[in-house]
Amino acid sequence: MNKLRCIEELVDDFKNQRPIRGGSLIITIYGDAISPRGGTVWLGSLIKLLEPLGLNQRLVRTSIFRLTKDGWLASSQVGRKSFYSLTDTGRRRFEIAFRRIYAELYPEWDGKWDMIVTTQLDNELRKVVKKELEWLGFGNIAPSIMAHPMADMTDVNATLQELCVLNDVIHMRSELVGNQTSSPLKELVHECWNLDQLAEGYQSFLERFRPILRAVEAQPELDPEQCFQLRTLLIHYYRRILLRDPQLPEKLLPADWCGTSARVLCRNIYRLIYQKAEDHLSATQETADGSLPEPAPRFYKRFGGL
Repeated sequence: MNKLRCIEELVDDFKNQRPIRGGSLIITIYGDAISPRGGTVWLGSLIKLLEPLGLNQRLVRTSIFRLTKDGWLASSQVGRKSFYSLTDTGRRRFEIAFRRIYAELYPEWDGKWDMIVTTQLDNELRKVVKKELEWLGFGNIAPSIMAHPMADMTDVNATLQELCVLNDVIHMRSELVGNQTSSPLKELVHECWNLDQLAEGYQSFLERFRPILRAVEAQPELDPEQCFQLRTLLIHYYRRILLRDPQLPEKLLPADWCGTSARVLCRNIYRLIYQKAEDHLSATQETADGSLPEPAPRFYKRFGGL
């Protein structure tokens, strides 16, 4: 089976990075590939899966150890084999992050904003809450006031609960009066969220993956291992940009916003290669009960439907 040179180059570029951040790539693989198929895998089969991407056995073991220490993964022993699963906390973190990655394009905005006021917290706790809310896309619109026009309040409340501050912050909803696309509003958005830097990231993503889409479309028979490698690196690079994206409504974004093109490109490549990538996972990965279970039904709802 012919291997595509552009995918080999993508893998080589990743392998030549210094340092290779093993933990980050393993999180991508758990979130994208292992979580929908039971969430548990034998360490030995994971090591073999990661080796062609430049992660040697020592790096995988070190990264897995750190992820376990940080509460993402938990280990279980069956005979002499170690199996690693997502913890409940790890699964919740994945759900928040990966729901954003595979969501459909921008839903309609009703002109309302969620505001979290943190004036009642001490300075250190306020910094922690601010960082976590920024990770959920909130912007600092005034001292001690974080805001978002389309926040997922289930995720926000779960995060505030985990930080034990749910009853110590003030949550308000405000409604925009007047034009949803006024100049002062766009200026505020530009000041609170670094959209220029984000646009650069999306532009690099488009330049890197557009030629690969053309090559994949022109190849009649795709190699399963290459499909897995491409899918992993596609989501890995996209995730790193997207998790800095506050997911603002389309009306608040610049007219030529390249984040939209990046999402469509990611979706189009994913749809072409996901099944072959699944075949590679089925052929290589092992659980305590044998091969990986089939993907959960929600897997097929990614990007609005695979």
